[in-house]
Amino acid sequence: MTTTINLDIPALLQAYRSGDLTPAAVLSQSLERAAEYSDRNLWIHLASEQELAPYLERLAGASPDELPLYGIPFAVKDNIDVAGMPTTAACETFRYQPERHAAVVKRLVEAGAIPIGKTNLDQFATGLVGTRSPDPWGACRNSFDPDYISGGSSSGSAVATALGLVSFALGTDTAGSGRVPAAFNNLIGLKPTLGRLSVRGVVPACQSLDCVSVFARSASQAQTVLAVASASDPEDPWQRPAPEGRRPVADAFRFGVPLEHQLDFDGDEGARALFARSIKHLESLGGERVEVDFQPFLDAARLLYEGPWVAERYLATSPLIEDHPEALLPVTRDIIRQGANGSARDAFAARYRLQALKRQADQVWGQVDVMVTPTTPTIYTRAQVEADPVALNSSLGTYTNFMNLLDFSAVAVPSGFLDNGLPLGCTLFAPAFQDEALLALASRLHPLATGTIGALGEPLNSPALDAAEGTIDVLVCGAHLSGLPLNHQLTERNAALVETTETASAYRMYLLAGGPPLRPGLIRDEKDGTGVPVEIWRVPADRFGSFVAGIPAPLGIGKVELADGRWVPGFICEPVGLEGAEEITHLGGWRGFLASR
Repeated sequence: MTTTINLDIPALLQAYRSGDLTPAAVLSQSLERAAEYSDRNLWIHLASEQELAPYLERLAGASPDELPLYGIPFAVKDNIDVAGMPTTAACETFRYQPERHAAVVKRLVEAGAIPIGKTNLDQFATGLVGTRSPDPWGACRNSFDPDYISGGSSSGSAVATALGLVSFALGTDTAGSGRVPAAFNNLIGLKPTLGRLSVRGVVPACQSLDCVSVFARSASQAQTVLAVASASDPEDPWQRPAPEGRRPVADAFRFGVPLEHQLDFDGDEGARALFARSIKHLESLGGERVEVDFQPFLDAARLLYEGPWVAERYLATSPLIEDHPEALLPVTRDIIRQGANGSARDAFAARYRLQALKRQADQVWGQVDVMVTPTTPTIYTRAQVEADPVALNSSLGTYTNFMNLLDFSAVAVPSGFLDNGLPLGCTLFAPAFQDEALLALASRLHPLATGTIGALGEPLNSPALDAAEGTIDVLVCGAHLSGLPLNHQLTERNAALVETTETASAYRMYLLAGGPPLRPGLIRDEKDGTGVPVEIWRVPADRFGSFVAGIPAPLGIGKVELADGRWVPGFICEPVGLEGAEEITHLGGWRGFLASR
């Protein structure tokens, strides 16, 4: 077999800059190696060199310094339009030839990326198994062991990335289709916030719940793709802007796990052990485990196929499903046809039920910063799925089906390998628009689980992303401390508690005159000062200005020295504020003062 080129995005860009590689050479090898894996049934349309020539011509006058994805090969799930390549959604009768790219593909191509083909999928993106693709394509095979399922519905995109044929791939994710294949092929699977990326040019499954997903070799490369693809699309009615003040995940964080009796591994003790190891890894990164009641999440998951949302799948395939029912696989047809039933009353009843479950589920964010679950209970062979296609597919959605219904962001992260050599993963999830924060945590978790990428044993290069990017750390020492009257001014700006520590032994604290609320003043005194207990809160940078604007004189924000020698922005007091003030340094900080009263 051909020696593989390192397809890490940074490595390719560097090789292009140095002249060691050209985009034409990389594409040539990708096409050559793709032919070696024809037995994996991962392509619906693999581009020819002639089809790719215009992309290479476009790069002729550019460079990696101008285009962030210059010459980077990627694959596209065949329910996402690529101009000049057919779109089938794994249904030959549905085939059409799009005249323009899907919005997200257009953005990537403009950044220099090159789509080398359209990948196999569960027909009409209905399934989590990767086996629901009819002839002439057939079931997509796992990148590690072809006797096992690849996961779906974005099966071919995951396998192409895992086999080192592309640097990244696009999938879609309505119910887990971007996360399950990532788990089964040892990859990062980013399910961005619903509405984060444009879905114009994507064949709908459940249009109100569809999103474009990213399969990547590492979290940092997923973030690179996300940054390029996150462009506003005025033609997409489903896209929504990110709010200001996105909440960061702090260095010291609390992560939620389902109660023990709510964890389902379908009898796979190896899967249970891998998840337990992921929990240990999160704890080693500074996380505190918190068990939470997972029932609202599980109840919401059941609504996806047991509720009226399946009617969206029926709408998406009409009139094909009625005029040419034979064009759909029986299992796909049977699932989608259920959407022809039901009533407006059923739809509203389910919507009310979902709203109640959303309210219950969101209570968890008062206890934890991030949730972690297995991505799937286990992995199955193709023979097992063939024998019980509906029940096992449903099992795979245990931890995925609720995600878009409840409006969460999520990242699937490798957890390691079972004794049979097959990979599994865990999923980190948080409220909407926490995509970057989750990727930052994933970048630290991933290398603790495995040192390789995909199925070829290539070494993992996963630089830790900066969780503090776009934030400002602020030291507080008085009424803004957690649980005290003004702390809401931080939490309502989505600030996160990073650290409880002390100042350097160079400060004195005073109770200022006036109030309520009672306020302390922190004064630097290198001769007679001492260490004062404080908290560090991480504030989104776009909310920092409004926070500072609300601070009354004589207080302000300046640089404060910590016990370990760091200097951070924090509350200080002008000397004029000491008029009528009472020194309380000896009481051991503001909480000590409050306790003394």
